[in-house]
Amino acid sequence: MDLPSLVVILQGALSPNPSERKAAEDSLNQFQYAPQHLVRLLQIIVEGNCDMAVRQVASISFKNFIAKNWAPHDPDEQSKILPADKEVVRQNILNFVSQVPPLLRAQLGECLKTIVHADYPEQWPTLLHWVKHNLQDQQVYGALFVHRVLSRKYEFKSDEERLPVSHIVDETFPHLLNIFNRLVQIPAPSIDIADLIKLICKIFWSSIYLEVPKQLFDANVFNAWMILFLNILERPVPAEGQPTDPELRKSWGWWKVKKWTVHILNRLYTRFGDVKLQNPENKAFAQVFQRNYAGKILECHLNLLNVIRVGGYLPDRVINLVLQYLTNSISKSNMYSQLQPRLDVVLFEIIFPLMCFSDNDQLLWDEDPHEYVRKGYDIIEDLYSPRTAAMDFVSELVRKRGKENLQKFLLFIVEVFKRYDEAAAEYKHYRQKDGALLAIGALCDKLKQTEPYKSELERMLVQHVFPEFSSPVGHLRAKAAWVAGQYAHITFSDPNNFRRALHSVVAGMRDPELPVRVDSVFALRSFVEACNDLGEIRPILPQLLDEFFKLMNEVENEDLVFTLETIVDKFGEEMAPYALGLCQNLAAAFWKCMNSAEADEDGDDPGALAAVGCLRAISTILESVSRLPELFVHIEPTLLPIMCRMLTTDGQEVFEEVLDIVSYMTFFSPTISLDMWSLWPLMMQALGDWAIDFFTNILVPLDNYISRSTAHFLTCKEPDYQQSLWDMISSVMRDENLEDGDIESAPKLIQVFFQNCKGQVDRWVEPYLTITMERLRRTTKPYLKCLLVEVVADALYYNASLTLGILQKLNVATEIFNLWFQMLQQTRRNGARANFKREQDKKVCCLGLTSLLPLSADQLPGEALDRVFKSTLDLLVAYKEQVAEAAKEEAEAEAAEDDDDMGNLETDDEDDGDDSDGEMGVEDGDEAESNRLQRLAARARAFRSDEEFDDDDSDDDISDDEEMQSPIDDVDPFVFFVDTIQALQASDPLRFQNLTQALDFHYQALANGVAQHAEQRRVEIEREKLAKVAEAAAAAAAAAS
Repeated sequence: MDLPSLVVILQGALSPNPSERKAAEDSLNQFQYAPQHLVRLLQIIVEGNCDMAVRQVASISFKNFIAKNWAPHDPDEQSKILPADKEVVRQNILNFVSQVPPLLRAQLGECLKTIVHADYPEQWPTLLHWVKHNLQDQQVYGALFVHRVLSRKYEFKSDEERLPVSHIVDETFPHLLNIFNRLVQIPAPSIDIADLIKLICKIFWSSIYLEVPKQLFDANVFNAWMILFLNILERPVPAEGQPTDPELRKSWGWWKVKKWTVHILNRLYTRFGDVKLQNPENKAFAQVFQRNYAGKILECHLNLLNVIRVGGYLPDRVINLVLQYLTNSISKSNMYSQLQPRLDVVLFEIIFPLMCFSDNDQLLWDEDPHEYVRKGYDIIEDLYSPRTAAMDFVSELVRKRGKENLQKFLLFIVEVFKRYDEAAAEYKHYRQKDGALLAIGALCDKLKQTEPYKSELERMLVQHVFPEFSSPVGHLRAKAAWVAGQYAHITFSDPNNFRRALHSVVAGMRDPELPVRVDSVFALRSFVEACNDLGEIRPILPQLLDEFFKLMNEVENEDLVFTLETIVDKFGEEMAPYALGLCQNLAAAFWKCMNSAEADEDGDDPGALAAVGCLRAISTILESVSRLPELFVHIEPTLLPIMCRMLTTDGQEVFEEVLDIVSYMTFFSPTISLDMWSLWPLMMQALGDWAIDFFTNILVPLDNYISRSTAHFLTCKEPDYQQSLWDMISSVMRDENLEDGDIESAPKLIQVFFQNCKGQVDRWVEPYLTITMERLRRTTKPYLKCLLVEVVADALYYNASLTLGILQKLNVATEIFNLWFQMLQQTRRNGARANFKREQDKKVCCLGLTSLLPLSADQLPGEALDRVFKSTLDLLVAYKEQVAEAAKEEAEAEAAEDDDDMGNLETDDEDDGDDSDGEMGVEDGDEAESNRLQRLAARARAFRSDEEFDDDDSDDDISDDEEMQSPIDDVDPFVFFVDTIQALQASDPLRFQNLTQALDFHYQALANGVAQHAEQRRVEIEREKLAKVAEAAAAAAAAAS
């Protein structure tokens, strides 16, 4: 296609007529792989006489095509761009990038990034020479722009991948330094000069991000750079040309230069200038930096902060970075000594005002309260916020230098409180009170563990925080709720004070101001966690939930859902009357969050996180009503659309959470409905296509389907679930690209299949044993070997005669039994068994080996019978010891927990001193998360990987899961063994006699011990059955009454 024709098509892509647009796009797609197409797009982009809109469309098409096709993701895939076209693009794009307008330069920059990452240095060895040459020529901007792209390729690279950096620095940094030097000396520099210096700063940043290039270890070279950076740091930003618009002002070129300079100096200081953090070869550099530069930078930063003290302007990001430097200086004695003389000014005249409510806060509160809430709870915003940096400074100061500063700072805060209380309403400094409350909340961990402040907290709350719940100023009502939440867990000497705070927070959920309502909900979470008497909340629970969902309709925030999770977890089965309504509201909120997240092109919409929170809350509700299976029938229609949609590629971001819900629905429902069975093919397809990393999570619901709806699994032919299971497992087991750790769930699923379908799936025994042996031969990871051997054990338990016959037919019987017995005998250096470490592993092996004992001499000769018998005895003894040890540890843990409960009453008396905040940040709120999947996720733990097999010295701390259910749970291995031996004695007395007479004294003693333990277990099992019957009868009687 010639150039004019391509221009016409691009113009068509701009047409307001959808059909014309579609035709143009189809034409572009049709000709995109034609020779010279890419080159012609580039010609249009740089053609100054062409319409700007057409050039822009061409640049977007050019960028997208290069991103998709320049370097195919599959190494074996051939590039769809001709080598000649690639060469033309490489030869021309470097010169064009500085000639086009900024709008088009951004697109070409992205193209250049793709090409550099793919081609340099192998396919583009001349690139560095071009950069070096043009740094000395007239195309300095273009050279710097390209150099920035080149340096970014290696910004996060380390070790061998970083080797080209040294050569790049060698070739270009002397020229960069000369250019930088000339630019700094220009009087009255224009904004174009700022753009050049900014590019140099970015190149320097990328080059030193992970490691200082060896060229900068030269003291003279590094000093030359530092002189220039300090010059930029010290000199005031030009007043002329500064935009008045706040958004434009903070991104103005000269402020960007200031920001990047501070950024670089902070990086050098925190990563390379700390002697304690450096390896030996970098220690000398760190010492020089500390001695010659760290103090100068601190002095410059203090002077810079003085600008805002006297009412001047600094961008938020610059303030944030400067305060980070100051915070990192607190722990270093020499730097703290330099900071000390000016500390009071910094603390009280700079830091504290930054903590106070500001004009910008008020503007946002009034004009866009939703954005105010979003910014207040956005972690990314915190990274750039001066207020967060100010709070971090105060926290670090009282943590590291508390003895000389904590009291002084608190006296200042008390004085703020005092002036506020004494002033008439029209003269009260509401914003200062807000800052003081923020400070008290930020220091809660320190104050809760430090006397004499700890003893005064309740009085402080009553006197200075609680009154603000009824403040006429909205931001103080919000701050009161937040601070109250921070201190909800303290021990109140007067329960009425706790009650007052709780009811004030609940009332705040109905406040006319949105930020107050949101802060009240977050504070409520802490009060629910801390509340010992749920009678305080129970009467208002319906209204509270109503307010909660009204707020969820207004705000998409995952922290809101955390509060709901806490309430549900705290009230447990009492949530049953609300369970359906809660799930319906959460499902509606989920769809709303997903829609907003999908509509957000930048990917930073909080809706995505809130959607995850909604699903987690649904799981918490399902857990809370797990003993009420009839509720699941009513909840299922609400959740089914979510499960159906989110088990496809649409749900990759929430896949784990959705699988949790599927696990609950298939485990606790009275029966698994046909609608729920419709999810099986979706999970199988996901596993085959993209979800192998979620195999462990998918395993839980698949187990539920097979174990709880076995008849449907076995009889249904449309779809054929047995066949689909085989297709998936065989594909995974035979995939040579999957590591051993990736497929551990496959043999576990085969075990589930054999255990639950005993006697009904004979035709599948041979196929599954075949793939098991195939994978076993190339498996290196001990844990997977154990799992694969256990598949054989389960097959033997399923049908020993059939299984042994198949193993012999496959000519693998000798191989597998030799490996099995060898693994049973392997021990670690500490004497513990190296394999089959869990109780469940040993039990499966016992049942499998025991199942061999009744076989005839034709299938199991006497010598093999003796070996199996002895190995089973050894394994039963090991199993008995492990069960006893686990019972002992459980009893000790329960006793210790009881002691902890008593000891927790005394914990507030501990004081960790001035240099540590202790562990106060971990509050009871984590209980909701840790208990969320207590019963069902416990099943997943039984499927977990046994990483300890890889460590020969590790303790055998793998524990079995009591909640894991299996048909073999009701089979006692000791009773099964003794019954089997007794059957052998009855059916073949001579074979039994030959077996027992050949035993030495050791194994005779073991056999007698096992027999005695089996009888003891029979009695215990009968007692447990009677107890269950009595318990069921009592429950039925209670329900009837």
